[in-house]
Amino acid sequence: MAVHLLTYNYCQKEKYTMKLAVVGVTGLVGGVMMDVLDEFGMEVNEFIPVASARSVGKKIVWRNQEHTVVSMEDAVAKKPDVAIFSAGGGTSLEWAPKFAEVGTTVVDNSSAWRMDPDKKLVVPEINANALTTQDKIIANPNCSTIQMVVALAPLHKTYGIERLVISTYQSFTGTGKQAVDQYQAEASGQAYNQDTAAYDYPIFANCIPHCDIFLENDYTKEEMKLVHETRKILGDDSIAITATAVRVPVDGGHSESVNVQLKKDFDIKEIKNLLNKTEGVTLMDDPANKKYPMPLFAKNKNDVFVGRVRRDESIDRGLNLWIVSDNLRKGAATNAVQICTYLRKSGLIGS
Repeated sequence: MAVHLLTYNYCQKEKYTMKLAVVGVTGLVGGVMMDVLDEFGMEVNEFIPVASARSVGKKIVWRNQEHTVVSMEDAVAKKPDVAIFSAGGGTSLEWAPKFAEVGTTVVDNSSAWRMDPDKKLVVPEINANALTTQDKIIANPNCSTIQMVVALAPLHKTYGIERLVISTYQSFTGTGKQAVDQYQAEASGQAYNQDTAAYDYPIFANCIPHCDIFLENDYTKEEMKLVHETRKILGDDSIAITATAVRVPVDGGHSESVNVQLKKDFDIKEIKNLLNKTEGVTLMDDPANKKYPMPLFAKNKNDVFVGRVRRDESIDRGLNLWIVSDNLRKGAATNAVQICTYLRKSGLIGS
């Protein structure tokens, strides 16, 4: 298992203080964000919970203290050192610049800024060292992209990646509370309003090959995020990538079958050794003893789990990987908190 420097070195060896806002605090990711902040041991002088108008005034408990949810306007007026956004693209487009104008560094979990050429798209294990004090809006990648590139980055650095064929098996939790409610209602046989359901079809005991909206090329937006974000994070537009994203009735994380064609030949033992040494990766690859990654094991953990590592015998320099991670953790909250931790450790935020 890899040593997790982003958690241990930055959060346990030293203490930090800052004024921190969580935007979208009452949502699924917002709740996990509070858990991860606490687990990482980050000291916060002032915690500012922020949500939409309908949630303003509600009370939430964090670190055994009651906090009152405030509006976006009030949060901007407080000038936090950092604001972690998990409130949707429209909200981010409107409010992230307003926070940035008062000196706040925004770490945004939506898709709003990811492909903006002037914004960094950051997975701390890969490219956090590119951040500067000028980066006031930092994009958190898509959940399915994050877990995949954590595993692929060391392979790309060592061998070069020529082509990726990706198939995802994504938890309904990635769609949000509305999808969770739909799944729970279907699983228990309860009636629910199909007009306000998250999906057009049942998700319980079903697989839906439709994540996000369909685009003109008949790929979904989720599938094209995997294409564009992977190239941006790895800094290589030459990688050929195709993807199929599927929503599955799983509570616990996203799984991905990734077929990789490398530019250089490899020894499978060297691939496994490289993955085993990679920060943020847990290699779980012992097929003889039926040990391989599953969402059941990944739930509530911050690691990316990799297994079923084997050569693709149908093509030259081909490799198959099975990659699993908790989409609400490393796929969202944990990655954002790791970015904040890096910023504070590097003196880019706070005092």
